Amino acid sequence: MAALPVSVCMIAKNEEKYIEQCLKSISQYGMEIVVTDTGSTDRTKQIARKYTDKVFDFEWCSDFSIARNFCADKASNNWILVIDCDEKIQNLDTTLLVERIKQFPHYAGKIIIKNILKKDDNTGQSTDYSTDEIIRLYHKKEYEFVSPVHEQLRRIGASDDNEPLSCFDVPIDLIHYGYALSKKEMNVKQQRNLALLYRMAENEPGNAYVYFQIGQSQAIIGNYAEALREYEKSMSLDGDVTKPYVQLMLVSLAKTYSNAGYPEKALSLMEHYMPYCNTAKFTEIYAKLLWDSGQRLKSMALYLKATLMPDADTLGEGLLRCYAHLIQGYCDTGNTKMADMFQIKFAECKEAQEKQLLN
Repeated sequence: MAALPVSVCMIAKNEEKYIEQCLKSISQYGMEIVVTDTGSTDRTKQIARKYTDKVFDFEWCSDFSIARNFCADKASNNWILVIDCDEKIQNLDTTLLVERIKQFPHYAGKIIIKNILKKDDNTGQSTDYSTDEIIRLYHKKEYEFVSPVHEQLRRIGASDDNEPLSCFDVPIDLIHYGYALSKKEMNVKQQRNLALLYRMAENEPGNAYVYFQIGQSQAIIGNYAEALREYEKSMSLDGDVTKPYVQLMLVSLAKTYSNAGYPEKALSLMEHYMPYCNTAKFTEIYAKLLWDSGQRLKSMALYLKATLMPDADTLGEGLLRCYAHLIQGYCDTGNTKMADMFQIKFAECKEAQEKQLLN
């Protein structure tokens, strides 16, 4: 296999649990692998050296962006694909990847990542997953990482860290296991992130993205009042709905309003921003809020719309929820023909998702 003009860059610390399956999944595609270790005390570096001779030590400075940029500097290729140790490649169309790099030489590449979720701390079993759309492929002469935590790519020389980037879709299926944690493990992870984020907020009090990420961490560990305060602060600083993170924040804010016991605020928010947020995730959450408020017909229309939207595949397990509500809604109205049709779609979707997660 001819080597791809792409270097996979990853930072690692005490990742012996996942790094072997990650590197094994990468090694079959002919890409250079660069590993930057930030202070492992387990077998991480030993395992990494089985797959690459480019393993470098980096003294941790509480800044993920500096570590990622250091790693990219060690790569032989200009095109960098960022993969974390707790991820693995399911599939990569190398021919199409090369074509898109040539077609979009100044764009960055975005990936839909499947996040495996753990629902039961006792059994550790999970069939649920969520998806994130994230920029992970870039030309290192044109882009760099910024922000110490929840780092983002920015065009070199850009004045706004949150400036939307021109992107193409990377033909890759990537699975992420880092959210499959117990409540205790997740709390430790989020508290680590929060310490860095609050430090950033002190240094950059006008940075709306930082408050958004603080809200995300607080919401994950169930601190809804704190999450709402941070989301609202972020929205007051930057409510530009053309920015992907602001659209994501609106979805998170609506869910947090609902979880905190303010469903009317969640509905009002969705109604106000619906004309500006034409995404499947926004539509599905709005549909759920309407369903819970008893507005079943309007809810079903939005559930149906979400399943037909171009980005419906970003819903993950949410696509099954859409079909399940449509089945129940049509059953309740006596329309068994439509209920049966969506039962078939539900079964087909569930089978396809299970196959993807098992590969």
